[in-house]
Amino acid sequence: MLETLSSKTMRVREVSRIIRSNSKLFVKGMILMGSFLAFLSDSGAGQNLADLARPVYVRWLFKAEGVTNLTPAADNERAYMPLSNGSIVSVRLSDGGLVWRSDVGGLLSASPAVDHRNVYVASESLPTPRSVYLQATGVLRALSRQSGLTSWMRTLSSPVRGVINLNAQNLFVTSSDGRLYALKKETGEIRWIKYNSSPFNALNLLLGDTLYACDSYGDIISIELESGRTLWRYRTRKQLRAPVAVHGNMVYAGTSDGFVYAIDRTNGRLRWRVRTGAAIQALLAGERWVLATSLDNFVYCLSPQNGAKVWKRQLAGRVTAPPLVLSNYVLLAPLVGDECLVLSLEDGKKINSIYVGEDNNTEAAPLLTTDALLLTTREGLLALTNNAQTSGSP
Repeated sequence: MLETLSSKTMRVREVSRIIRSNSKLFVKGMILMGSFLAFLSDSGAGQNLADLARPVYVRWLFKAEGVTNLTPAADNERAYMPLSNGSIVSVRLSDGGLVWRSDVGGLLSASPAVDHRNVYVASESLPTPRSVYLQATGVLRALSRQSGLTSWMRTLSSPVRGVINLNAQNLFVTSSDGRLYALKKETGEIRWIKYNSSPFNALNLLLGDTLYACDSYGDIISIELESGRTLWRYRTRKQLRAPVAVHGNMVYAGTSDGFVYAIDRTNGRLRWRVRTGAAIQALLAGERWVLATSLDNFVYCLSPQNGAKVWKRQLAGRVTAPPLVLSNYVLLAPLVGDECLVLSLEDGKKINSIYVGEDNNTEAAPLLTTDALLLTTREGLLALTNNAQTSGSP
């Protein structure tokens, strides 16, 4: 296991003390100190992929059959990848080796989530033919992070959709019958259930003590986590295909008619609204930019202040996976072509590209771990790094 930053700092101080105690070693010690600091820079958390503009190398590829568009989960040691045959696999981040495989049965219906103890997995089963009784078809499980064995299981009336959100105490999920559940992580016990006037869709985002959920009528709802109380509701009256993006005091949403909305997260009032070329597929927001990918194969960079277009760039195909921003660059994965693109956030110019194979991108979001960038391709899970010494081919 890699050393923590605090332990490395203590080693720096110890080297400094030894050097000062013997003046004859001063010059040699300074050289040693420089090398050690360089080591710290190269091996710190997230430093194996510190710059999307630098050459990117394949660290490993975990090949799998039945890759889905669900985004894997990851912690500091492993990635947890859902497959279409109703199983989830645990993969070591260090070398891409298989740790365990858990067959939960049915079909996985939502992207998994992980904490220090469990991996949380949602699945659905088909009702028994000719049954005259209503049957529960949704299952939520907590699997041991170490072994993949079931810690607890909760049956729900309908399958969980979209993503599994979690905080320190609870899980928050929406089901296909229009219910929002809050469940205790330790036991799976239901804390509260929220019913909406129209079904919730799968697009929800947890931030702090608030959950931002969307429904099939195009409403954006700010929900207090402790009680499930609605704080405010904004009606776009159009379908939302992408989860909202939140930065600072603003909530950004994109609708099927090509509009991007900026909404004050404190009171739910509209700040501005601008139109792009087609339906919004994915959104991401930062201090100086709002990125929106559209069904017209363009990515738009908008000003957070008033929605003015800063730049736009046409891509090889539509991008449904959320973009990944690192430093001043954004990574986009079009569903057509053989590469992911890295663009400058300043002007939208192409900075780099990552070859993944012809039409190999999926709708799963890219993940940045402490060691590498993880991309879900149609062949399996791909780990990329800037460090050529720990990788295979470019």
